[in-house]
Amino acid sequence: MAKEEDGNESMPINYARRLTGRKRTSEANRHLGFALAFVAGATNAGGFLAVQQYTSHMTGIVSAMADNLVLGVYDLVLAGAGGLFSFVTGAALTAVLVNYARRRQMHSEYALPLLLEAFLLICFGILGAWLSRIEGLFVPMTVMLLCFIMGLQNAVITKLSHAEIRTTHITGVVTDIGIELGKLFYWNRETTSKDSKVIADRGRLKVLSLLVLFFFLGGVVGALGFKRIGYLSTVPLALVLIILASVPAFDDLAFLIRRRSRK
Repeated sequence: MAKEEDGNESMPINYARRLTGRKRTSEANRHLGFALAFVAGATNAGGFLAVQQYTSHMTGIVSAMADNLVLGVYDLVLAGAGGLFSFVTGAALTAVLVNYARRRQMHSEYALPLLLEAFLLICFGILGAWLSRIEGLFVPMTVMLLCFIMGLQNAVITKLSHAEIRTTHITGVVTDIGIELGKLFYWNRETTSKDSKVIADRGRLKVLSLLVLFFFLGGVVGALGFKRIGYLSTVPLALVLIILASVPAFDDLAFLIRRRSRK
C-alpha cells in the first residue's frame, strides 16, 4: 500500500517533468500548449485593460506603425517600435536560454524561460502601477514588459514544438482550423483513388480548436481578474508557470548538488 501511495504522490511531479522537461513528446507539447495558451490569453486580455494595448499582436503593431508613419504621427510609430523591439528581445532571450541549457544537457532548457516569465509576471503584478509611470523605449515600461513576456513565451512553445504550436496569438491557429475544416467537408468522388483523397487531420483539428478555446478562456479570466483586483491578477498566472516549470529546474539543482558533494 505504501508503495502505491508513493507512486500516486509522484504522478504530479512526473507529469510536470514530462510537461516542461528536456525530453519531449507530442502529448506533452499539446498539454503545455493548452496551459500556455490560457496564460497568454489571460495576460493579453488583462494586459489590454492595464495598458490599453494588445501586446502579443505584432501584426497589428507593425500595421499601425505603417499607418502612423503615413499619417505623420511619429510618436506612435516610435511607440510601436518599442513594443516590437521588446517582443523580439524576449524571443531572442528564450533562444539564448534554451541553447545555453541544451549545450550543458540541462533538464530545464525549456523550463528556464518559463520561470523567467513567471518572475516577470510577478513583477508586473506587484509593480505594475509604478511601472506604468516610467517611460521605456518610447512606451511605458508596462507595455515593454508585456511585449517582452509574450515574445519570451511564444519562442518557448515554438522551439519545443518545432513551430507546430503557437500560444500568444491565434491568427495562424484559426487559419489552420479553416484549412482542416475545408478538408473535412471536401467531397471526394467514389472514383478517387485512396492516395488522392482529401482527408482532414481530425486530431490536429481538435488540438487547434482547444488552443483557441484555452486562449479565449484565459482572456475571460484575465479580463475579469484585472477588472476585480488590478495588476495583481497576473500573480496567479505566474504561480501556474512556476508549478509547471519548477520540477526540471529542481532536477538540475539536485544534480549540481550531488556533483559538488562528490568533489
